[in-house]
Amino acid sequence: MPTFVYMTMCDGCGKCVEMCPSDIMHIDPVNRRAFNIEPDMCWECYTCVKYCPEHAIDVRGYADFAPLGHGVTVLREAEKGAVSWKIKYRDGRIKEFTFPIRTTKWGTIPSPRTLPPPPNDAISTPLLSHEPDYLKVDSLPTLKTAKQG
Repeated sequence: MPTFVYMTMCDGCGKCVEMCPSDIMHIDPVNRRAFNIEPDMCWECYTCVKYCPEHAIDVRGYADFAPLGHGVTVLREAEKGAVSWKIKYRDGRIKEFTFPIRTTKWGTIPSPRTLPPPPNDAISTPLLSHEPDYLKVDSLPTLKTAKQG
């Protein structure tokens, strides 16, 4: 569901531009409003939706769950720590979904600076730094190579 901007609600603050990982949110130099320069390249992370203080960014729903004539409303509720989605079908039905912005409490994830450095041989493994520890497993499953038979 690519994003789009309600120009009448956008104040041109640029938070969406700063946060967009695919660099497709830009500020129009004439109107000083945000816009999505390439909707087809949207990663659908909705970071811009979550960070817009004016709630000026919305999404277009895909036809498989929100057919023609629908409406999708996204609301970031920082006080609840959630993002809410409301889908209004053309027959009038409304479905609402709420998802947490975070799944952990602020400050519960240790900074990488507090962790011991990974061993020197870690560079030759597919593991990310401290991955088994975070997943609470001794090791990750691996695929057998042709040499291992």
